[in-house]
Amino acid sequence: MASFTGSMKLKICEAVDLRPTDCATRLQMSVAKAVQLIDPYISIDLDDIHIYRTSTKPKTLKPVWNEDFHLEVHNGQTIGLTVFHDAAIPPDEFVANCFLSFDDIKDQKTRDMWIDLEPTGKIHIIIQLYNAESTEASFSEPPKERVFKEKEGLLNRRRGAMRRRVHQINGHKFMSTLFRQPTFCSLCRDFIWGLWKQGYQCQVCTCVVHKRCHSQVVTKCPGSKQVQNDEVVSGQRFSINVPHRFNIHNYKRPTFCDHCGSLLYGLIRQGLQCEVCKINVHKRCQKNVANNCGINTREMAEILSELGITTDKHGTKKKNQVILKTVKELTSSMAVKHSYSDSPSKSLPDNRSSSPLSVLPGENDDTFIGGYGDNKNLLVSCPDDYLSGRPHSPSHDRRWKSDKYSLSDFVFIKVLGKGSFGKVMLAEKRGTEEVYAVKVLKKDVIIQDDDVECTMTEKRILALSAKHPFLTALHSCFQTRDRLFFVMEYVNGGDLMFQIQRSRKFDEPRARFYAAEVTQALMFLHRNGIIYRDLKLDNILLDAEGHCKIADFGMCKEGMHESKLTQTFCGTPDYIAPEVS
Repeated sequence: MASFTGSMKLKICEAVDLRPTDCATRLQMSVAKAVQLIDPYISIDLDDIHIYRTSTKPKTLKPVWNEDFHLEVHNGQTIGLTVFHDAAIPPDEFVANCFLSFDDIKDQKTRDMWIDLEPTGKIHIIIQLYNAESTEASFSEPPKERVFKEKEGLLNRRRGAMRRRVHQINGHKFMSTLFRQPTFCSLCRDFIWGLWKQGYQCQVCTCVVHKRCHSQVVTKCPGSKQVQNDEVVSGQRFSINVPHRFNIHNYKRPTFCDHCGSLLYGLIRQGLQCEVCKINVHKRCQKNVANNCGINTREMAEILSELGITTDKHGTKKKNQVILKTVKELTSSMAVKHSYSDSPSKSLPDNRSSSPLSVLPGENDDTFIGGYGDNKNLLVSCPDDYLSGRPHSPSHDRRWKSDKYSLSDFVFIKVLGKGSFGKVMLAEKRGTEEVYAVKVLKKDVIIQDDDVECTMTEKRILALSAKHPFLTALHSCFQTRDRLFFVMEYVNGGDLMFQIQRSRKFDEPRARFYAAEVTQALMFLHRNGIIYRDLKLDNILLDAEGHCKIADFGMCKEGMHESKLTQTFCGTPDYIAPEVS
């Protein structure tokens, strides 16, 4: 598939014949389904990377936008347009989507077209393309330097950080979904474990699968539009079309639907059972069940995989790097100027095993986790106090003094973040210009949740973190009658979630740099018998010089040396390891 590099102007005009999917209306009465309106908006993607979204048009099935968007595309291959219903309570509901290849439009400078949406609807768009050398796509303003700075509004920035992605497999529109009741996979028939967004559900036919199973679905989605002139590929010349023979059935024990995975409710005549293959489904699911009677789709998927035949007809995963910029950002430099790359690189001392930036041993001599760039003799450049292992913070010279602090020693400036535990506030020490992040914990909440030991563990680890440059360190701690106060160094560069939202993706040297510092911090904790169990972008902060600082040690566990195991199920559901979930 050919790629396009240059400028693109996209105008979203209107959409017609939209309607809610069967997944969105499966629990509603038939009368309500016929009159239900939606609040649609369009999410614009380029090679699976979210770029823009249109405004929301309330209560309509024929929205009109007439909104223009400007993109700078590098090696782009496909444009994705996804219509969502702007739900009052997240997540937003999928309505329809379509994909447009640059192969179809690159021959013409301007294309005014109507595109069919799946499963229903059409969308009117106008696309104008300009090659990279076109003067219309150039800008004369000088580039502006991009710098690290504190994010504004911690909670507001977090909203929308994780956007819902549509996984297209054989016409199915799979999206990660939260199941509020026990649910079974329609492919492998195993229970779907987890606490949050446990599996994938097709937004058209409502079938439910594990995240690990969605790529093995071989049946076509009954709700997808049928292509009249379907191209027959020699490696994919197979078809499954054996209808089921359903009859109403009475179940004497709890039974789950083999399509949507949920329980068949009722006392009598709860659902339908195929008299041939004995699968059980809801009455509402009958029209969405694929014609695969008597076929073990799981074994068939394994056989096709062994033969090298893929079931993904769309293939939206691209390996090409796509760098996108808005018109306003075209005046900015694409390369982020980190302070750690401004100075010449420094070599590590001979005793690399004791340095916080030592090179980790690997299977290959070219594997340098601490490296930056292609030259393996070039290591991450840091200030001298980083290389010597000394704490790097405005107050590290005073950290080990025995001064006692109280609430009156600090002036609180603003709230940085809130949670069920309490809040984190920005504070200034009286008589100085030093600022700190103060974590305020409510004692009654800690006692009610039986988190006394966890709080003491966090305090001990914060004190230990002062010995490593890539961990947030504890300055002091004190208490009042109803609250605990942890005074920590203030890291003002924002977290990696904020940075990746700005950059959309990290280039390889930048990602390698962050990975090296995070690895060194984790290895320091491991050497001290501590395991960190909540690693995510939100908990990796950047200081003023662009170096990483791991924060939030509330889920750490002490005394974990070799041959010891934990028995606790914990972590953030969206980031928890797949072998745990």
